[in-house]
Amino acid sequence: MSKIIAVTNQKGGVGKTTTAVNLAAALSAANRHTLLIDFDPQGNATMGSGVDKHQLEHSLIDVIKEEVDMQSILLPTKAGYDIAPSNRDLASAEMYLPQVNRREQKLLQALVKIRGRYDYIIIDCPPSLGMLTINALVAAHSVLIPVQCEYYALEGLSALLETVTTIQQSVNQKLIIEGILRTMYDARNRLTNEVSEQLTKHFADKLFTTTVPRNVRLAEAPSFGLPGILYDRQSSGAVAYQQLAEEMLQRRQFEFTQKENMHGEETSAGS
Repeated sequence: MSKIIAVTNQKGGVGKTTTAVNLAAALSAANRHTLLIDFDPQGNATMGSGVDKHQLEHSLIDVIKEEVDMQSILLPTKAGYDIAPSNRDLASAEMYLPQVNRREQKLLQALVKIRGRYDYIIIDCPPSLGMLTINALVAAHSVLIPVQCEYYALEGLSALLETVTTIQQSVNQKLIIEGILRTMYDARNRLTNEVSEQLTKHFADKLFTTTVPRNVRLAEAPSFGLPGILYDRQSSGAVAYQQLAEEMLQRRQFEFTQKENMHGEETSAGS
């Protein structure tokens, strides 16, 4: 069964797209069939995956408008994952969606026929709470939240968690927090450490052990149309995203084992 993860933060500049692209690449490198959905009209995940957003015959806006199906727009990447690409045309979805029925479920409906082919589906959300992000949260099983350890991080995180709670209470009761990822992390910086301590204090059970450092190689990679783990696999940023993928895979295996054990106990009790 595929796991659908929305990578989102209502605050921009926190490494959201970098996380989505490199996590998709790291999961693919771990032999997991992975799809990356570029649900941000900026199209940065598309370009960072080596696909020219200006040369697309069809993209996600055509899927949202039900002019083509999801399968017809999927493209392979050098990193091994598939991508559902987008460009600035996707911005028109914010005006289109409010006018149609079941507007918050368009992405969910589009994924029905293809989600069984993938172990993981990663959704790169726009840095705002509009209809695109709501569609992503309705379609997702979980939310991964990149957070930069800076002064306003906790305020923005609290607002996002309130949004997730609203979605849980209304249209997607099964939505959970996959984890909070500290990005652009600099252990030499006092503010970084102070914010990290606050995150640990308030969200310890949701915080990934992995931290992603500030890394020039990660910043350079998109200009070559490559995820960081292909551009320089040995760089500190690439290593961090490989560790993140491994941490997520271990968590999922643990959850699966727990469910199997619970099922076994229920079966024994029933007999």
